[in-house]
Parts: sequence; C-alpha cells; structure tokens
Amino acid sequence: MTDIRDETALRELIGAPTELVLTKIADRLNPLTRQFVERSPFVCVATARPDGGLDISPRGDPPGFVRILDERTLLLPDRPGNRIADTLTNLLEDPRIALLFLIPGVGDTFRVNGRARIVDDAELLEASAVDGKVPRLGLLVAIEEAYTQCSKALIRSDLWNPERHVDRSELPSSGEILRSVREDDFDAEEYDRERAARYARREGLY
Repeated sequence: MTDIRDETALRELIGAPTELVLTKIADRLNPLTRQFVERSPFVCVATARPDGGLDISPRGDPPGFVRILDERTLLLPDRPGNRIADTLTNLLEDPRIALLFLIPGVGDTFRVNGRARIVDDAELLEASAVDGKVPRLGLLVAIEEAYTQCSKALIRSDLWNPERHVDRSELPSSGEILRSVREDDFDAEEYDRERAARYARREGLY
C-alpha cells in the first residue's frame, strides 16, 4: 500500500477536472441555483473546531427554511438542540462554514461554502418562525462558493428508493447506545419511551 501525499501523485491517478466542471463554481446564487435552497428541507452543516477537528451537523425544517436574503447571503435559523452547540461554538473561533443541501427524490445536491456569523436580531429572525416560535439565534452566511454536485453519489447509494429503506427497529436505539457508552445501569427503555413521547407531542422541536 502506498500513501498518496501530494497533489501531483493524486492527479496522476484521478486526472484533473474539466474546464466545464470548474466553471460551475459561482460566488453567488442565481435564479436557477437559488431553487435548490428554496426547495430543500434538509442541509448538512460543516464547521471547524478550534483544536483542528471537524464537525458536521444535520439541520431540517420545512422546505425553504434556509432563507435567501440576497444572492450572496443566507440565513439559517438555529432550532433547539442538545445544547452541546458544536456548530455555534466552532463559529465563534472560525467563521468558515460549508452547507450541503438535499431535496428528497432529487439526485443533484447543492453546495455552499462561505463564512458565517451568529446573529440574534429578532426582527430578522421573525420570518423564520415555525409553530409561532421565533428562533433565538441564526447563522448569517456570506456565500463564497455555490455550485451543484452531480447525482453519482445518490445513484450509487440508491438513497431515495423506498424499497431500500431500513426499519429503525433493525438498529440499536438511542437509549441502547447511551447505555453502551455510559456502561452503567442507565434505563435505556425508559429513555426511549420518553423521547418518543416528546417527539410525538413535537415538544422541544421549536
């Protein structure tokens, strides 16, 4: 086995991108690409940790929840979570951010790279309210790169094929995983029941 340690060696194996591929990377949205943001109910958010590590976090809401303020600016509302707040604390030290938008049933994804800052402007966030609840914080993203990603990964994974969907019961529950990590007498079954009940009531989602 040989480690590939420089781009020259890498390019000898995989080749260089075509000019057509390189020209698809824009520094702003346009009337066509903005539709991927407007129709997406799900985005993965990547940030860098101060210790050099990386984080990626899923975010989801009704389609268009990532609001387009202008061709170079997005607003991503921050909903209640587990309060570890990896994304937020990372951005306090390093504003770089990467977004990957997915649309159910669509093979192409949409990527945005840029810089973000955390805002608490109630008037700005008002339009991001869901169930009458306005988010306390949002991420204001300045777009530096915006482009579509081809469908090959979605085709290979067959991600949107309902015949390939996995029943959740086939995998360990969140409570069981917590118990395995804690290595104590944690009541996994009770944890799972309470969490399912909260979700059924939509408690803590907004």
